[in-house]
Amino acid sequence: MASIRKGDQVRVIAGKDKGVEGKVLEVLTDSDRVIVEGVNRVKKHRRATQAGGEAGIITAEAPVHVSNVALVVEVDGEKTTTRVGFRRDTVTKTRPDGSEYEAQRSVRIATKTGKEI
Repeated sequence: MASIRKGDQVRVIAGKDKGVEGKVLEVLTDSDRVIVEGVNRVKKHRRATQAGGEAGIITAEAPVHVSNVALVVEVDGEKTTTRVGFRRDTVTKTRPDGSEYEAQRSVRIATKTGKEI
């Protein structure tokens, strides 16, 4: 589930909105779903409350399963979908006392380009 994160540009690859691109607004890790800007819009009837709030028929994005979206990267000036891979990089970290040590850092990469996302 760590392959798609908030803020990523994705393309819907299955369902009624197939082919639509949008930015991930929220990731729901417990249900393996994502909310994508402008995708899977549904109308909800909302009642007026004392707290104010908007009453009436409201259009909002509903969650889409994470398997129905693919990450979009730019290759040679053209947008294309890719899978997400991971690479371990060795980095030097500094302790509060000033001493340094070597550590591993996990980096997301696009499998088509091998570049960091």
